[in-house]
Amino acid sequence: MGKEYVEISNYKKVIKGNTILSDINLKFQRGKVYGFKGKNGSGKSMLFRAISGLIKATEGEVMINGKKIGRDISFPENLGLLIEYPGFLSDFTGFQNLKYLADINKKIDDNKIKNTLEAVGLDPEDKRKFKKYSLGMKQRLGVAQAVMENPDIIILDEPTNALDIDGVELINKIILELRNQNKLILISNHDKEEMEMIADEIYTIHEGKITDHVVLRKENI
Repeated sequence: MGKEYVEISNYKKVIKGNTILSDINLKFQRGKVYGFKGKNGSGKSMLFRAISGLIKATEGEVMINGKKIGRDISFPENLGLLIEYPGFLSDFTGFQNLKYLADINKKIDDNKIKNTLEAVGLDPEDKRKFKKYSLGMKQRLGVAQAVMENPDIIILDEPTNALDIDGVELINKIILELRNQNKLILISNHDKEEMEMIADEIYTIHEGKITDHVVLRKENI
């Protein structure tokens, strides 16, 4: 596969007789940000689910670093994921929620959790429970969850949704820092100008098919 870290070949997904994704052929390299745009229901989130191993292909395959999802691995081995609305335990604080998740893999300590919360603009000592969080705070916590364990692949579905201007700038800064750390980042965003500021390449999805592909930066700065 050369430099390709993720490779999707002839991918098709049919659910209850409806073709959700079809004829998807994509290759992604580390150290790049790939943006996806399209109307609600166009297939962006389903494509992200396919790459994440959350849905199985009707036809075709997804390869992650030379390993086929559904054959060699069930899910990407080193993935950070935020799809649609972040779901957390409502009676836990932000720190408690991330601590609960971090205890599954035991890759990071409390200091890393606190540093990640601060990086996305949240106070690690905030005693408010998740159910008291604003939409923007919930979104920031979702991004923190996706990046805290230093994954190789990061998938962020509308990561700046419900954020103010300062929040958007902060999350975009984090995304660019991750790209410079040789991460592979896939994002969706309804804001064309915002996406063009951070994406190296942008794909358009319409009715489950890739209909356009624009290369904005051939080499990272």
